[in-house]
Amino acid sequence: MPVTKETVRAVNRLGARWAGALGESPGNTVCSALGVWPLLAFLADGAHGPARAELAEGVGLPAGEAASAARELLAGLRAMRGLDSALGLWTKRTLELREAWEAGLPVGAHGVLTGDEDRDRGALDAWAARHTGGLVEAMPVVLEKDTELVLASALALRTRWPRPFDDFPLRVGHGPWQGRTLLGLGRRSTLLDRVGVADTPGGLVTGLTVHGGNGIDVRLLLGEESMTPGQVLAAGVGIVAGRHPVLPGPRLPLGEVGPGLRVVRELSRTPDPPVLDVTTVAYDVAASHDLLALHEVFGLTAARDDSVGHFSGISGSLPLAVNSARQAAVARFDAEGFQAAAVSSFGVAGAGAVPRLRWRTTRVEAAFERPFGFLAVHRHSRVALAVGWVAEPSPFSWG
Repeated sequence: MPVTKETVRAVNRLGARWAGALGESPGNTVCSALGVWPLLAFLADGAHGPARAELAEGVGLPAGEAASAARELLAGLRAMRGLDSALGLWTKRTLELREAWEAGLPVGAHGVLTGDEDRDRGALDAWAARHTGGLVEAMPVVLEKDTELVLASALALRTRWPRPFDDFPLRVGHGPWQGRTLLGLGRRSTLLDRVGVADTPGGLVTGLTVHGGNGIDVRLLLGEESMTPGQVLAAGVGIVAGRHPVLPGPRLPLGEVGPGLRVVRELSRTPDPPVLDVTTVAYDVAASHDLLALHEVFGLTAARDDSVGHFSGISGSLPLAVNSARQAAVARFDAEGFQAAAVSSFGVAGAGAVPRLRWRTTRVEAAFERPFGFLAVHRHSRVALAVGWVAEPSPFSWG
């Protein structure tokens, strides 16, 4: 089942808001709005009052349409190559669910919370590890005595580059990484359209697209030095959505044309086509997010109030409020490919020699040698799978 453009836009809008709220110095981080969005949609479907209105705003769709859109999205994710996804629900036996709400969840998603914290924690952690191939080993949820329900999603993606990068020790001579020897990655190609410069509200952003072999692309994003990580990442989602004009590689003028990007003309002994030289770094990042700390981004402000219930559409037997909302995520980029995973959960509680040179050729040089952002995208639907920031890249190991 294809994912509608309206759902893709809603997921990407949430991703842009989340990226924009990451702040000025998030360090290494990675997050996936795609992992959170279906959970918010199912909560919106079962909510009432102010919480329903706020969750609908966070989801970006009317609450009455959210659950069906989430089911469509989950079905679409299962059809995407290189992507594994799952949704799970665990409740105490004493919590009676509305049949209509439970019926909207994937078949076999419902498990049981026993009330034994160690036993429940072990089961939830095992589920997270199983559905991410071990990339995320623990369920990021706070289990308390009054936790009646846990709603979670898992997302894992992997792609390999059809043509690997070359790796080498990269000695950085300027910027925040000056003097360090990093695990550098380099590649030359004649595909100039893989790079471009976008004009965004916060400044210019250089974007490089690295195609994976299974329809998953990774875009590296380098903004102007005055831009915050949040501005760069939000701009990256906007570029995918077509909201910012992009000047592609084949149309770039000579000179310093964007952050980390320059175009030169040089003599050559053969009539070579224009080339794109890329220099970047390997990275391995992990992050844990408390979504309630950004409750306004996700539409969770009212839903946190445990003095009243907010989810009569989920259960009529007990007033419910959200007491935990977290995500754990990882991402790895190296010479061979890219992999990322995210587990999101909501806890719901009650109350050489010089040659003869005859020709001129054009070379586009793209260098990602200071902190930059990345964005994993499904190539055909253009839904953002994960976004992140590289503040500390992988060092080069001489061993």
